[in-house]
Amino acid sequence: MLRKFWADEEGLTTVEYALLLALLVVAALGVWATFGGTVRNAVANADNAIVDAQNGE
Repeated sequence: MLRKFWADEEGLTTVEYALLLALLVVAALGVWATFGGTVRNAVANADNAIVDAQNGE
């Protein structure tokens, strides 16, 4: 019975998918942390340009 349990690899796929999902989450958080400020600044600059254009500056 122990030998059969040890050789069973059916649950291995679930573990692999969980590790892949965790890796993707870590990568997404890294991208967010890296580019989040850049995107925020670009949007703020665009907003300021629109407001300045509306005010005739």
